[in-house]
Amino acid sequence: MSDNSQYWNANLRLVMVCLAIWFTVSYLFGIILVEPLNTIRLGGYKLGFWFAQQGSIYTFVLLIFFYAWRMNALDRKFNVHEK
Repeated sequence: MSDNSQYWNANLRLVMVCLAIWFTVSYLFGIILVEPLNTIRLGGYKLGFWFAQQGSIYTFVLLIFFYAWRMNALDRKFNVHEK
C-alpha cells in the first residue's frame, strides 16, 4: 500500500471517529436520550437540556482542536507537513 493511500485511510479513520463523536453528542444525547439524561443534574440544569444547549457546542469546539492536533501529527508522520 502506498504512503498516499495509508495517509488517506488514516485521515478517513480520523474523520469517521470525529463524526461518530459528533453524532453521539448532538443527536443521541441532545435528542434521542434527552429524557433519561434529564434525570441527572449538572450545575442545576438537567443533563439532557445541557447537552442540547451547551454540551454539544463545547464538544464541537473540542473536536475542532482534536482534529487539528491529530492531522498535524498525521502530516508529520507521512511527511506532508508544511515547512
